[in-house]
Amino acid sequence: MNILNPNGNRKAVVIFSGGQDSTTCLIQAIRDYGVNNVEAVTFQYGQRHAVELQKAQWIAQDLGVKQTLIDTSVIKTITTNAMMSDREIEQDENGMPNTFVDGRNALFLLYAAIYAKGQGITDLITGVCETDFSGYPDCRDVFVKSMNVTLNLAMDYQFNIRTPLMYLTKAQTWQLADELGALDYIRRHTHTCYLGVEGGCGTCPSCILREKGLQEYLTHKSAGEKSPVFSA
Repeated sequence: MNILNPNGNRKAVVIFSGGQDSTTCLIQAIRDYGVNNVEAVTFQYGQRHAVELQKAQWIAQDLGVKQTLIDTSVIKTITTNAMMSDREIEQDENGMPNTFVDGRNALFLLYAAIYAKGQGITDLITGVCETDFSGYPDCRDVFVKSMNVTLNLAMDYQFNIRTPLMYLTKAQTWQLADELGALDYIRRHTHTCYLGVEGGCGTCPSCILREKGLQEYLTHKSAGEKSPVFSA
């Protein structure tokens, strides 16, 4: 994947968890910027399992991307949820699971931006999506755009937050991975399960969404079709 860089010397920082979405974004960034111009920032925020951090480290090393681990676990002292404890995963009356971590993406973008500015990098890439998602308010495009403005004002710096998956369904995200030549890689090496089960528990909201999207894409692929709407 170490190819000629179509963006010249432009560089990017990818917020990278080791999951399906952020790995797709990382591989796309390597294609678009060149591997030497991409860095990954991973957050240890007190998540209930270590497997995603292990996956993130392995993938970054395997792809030859510099990874920086940032500890934001202080958030555990001010909020509670099923992502940072052994609480049973449940949904509220609006269907949002209690895995939502208040302020997480705002915190991630802030710290990633601080890091990026220190490296002279303006482009931040995050795999948030408001099409097929669990209803998290900080995955919405309006939030990301507002955060982009806030960061620019806060640091007097022209950040450019990119969200390649914002309007893609999970099936379309799998299609993008396939078109990047990384479908099997992402299936084998990424971790999405909220419960930390290697290979996925198959029952948590994240596993269900991932598998549903994969099967939808594979069905379209076997029929020789593109996933609806999306065309790379």
